[in-house]
Amino acid sequence: MLAVSSERVTALGFVAGHQSSPSKETSIVAANINIVSEAQRTILVVDDFDDTRLLLRTWLQKKGFRVIEAENGFQAIESAAKNRPNLIIMDVEMPELDGLSATRRIRELENFESVPIIAVSAYGADQYEGHALAAGCDEYVSTPFEPDELEELILSLIK
Repeated sequence: MLAVSSERVTALGFVAGHQSSPSKETSIVAANINIVSEAQRTILVVDDFDDTRLLLRTWLQKKGFRVIEAENGFQAIESAAKNRPNLIIMDVEMPELDGLSATRRIRELENFESVPIIAVSAYGADQYEGHALAAGCDEYVSTPFEPDELEELILSLIK
C-alpha cells in the first residue's frame, strides 16, 4: 500500500475526493514537465489500492503524462510487456505477486533492463531500499512523499 497523507493529497491539488483547480505554481510546474517528449510520457502505476492509483493517475495526468495502471505484480508484468512504459512506479507490498518479484520478472523482458522503476513503500528505506535495488529498482521512495521530490525524480529518470 502506498500511503499518502491528507497533507500530500492537498499538495497534489486535491481536496477530499474532489479535484480542485490547479494553483499557479502547479500550472508552472506542469508547463515545465511538458518538455518531456511525447515518446517519453507513459508511466505504469502499480498499486493494489484503487485510491492510490487514482491519486497518482490524476496527478501524473495533470503533469502531462499518459498513465496506465496495474493492481498487482502479475498485471504489472503483462501491462509492461504490452504497453512498454517509459517509467514504472511500483508498490512493494501487494498480494498475489509483490512489487520486487514483479520487478525481477519485468527486468527479464526484452528491452526492459533500462526502463526506470521506482519502488514505493510505507516502510522506511532502511528496511526495503537494499532489497528494492537488488531486485532491479532504480530508486526507492518511502511514503508519505513530497510530490515535488517525486516529480524531480521522475524527470531525472526519464531523460
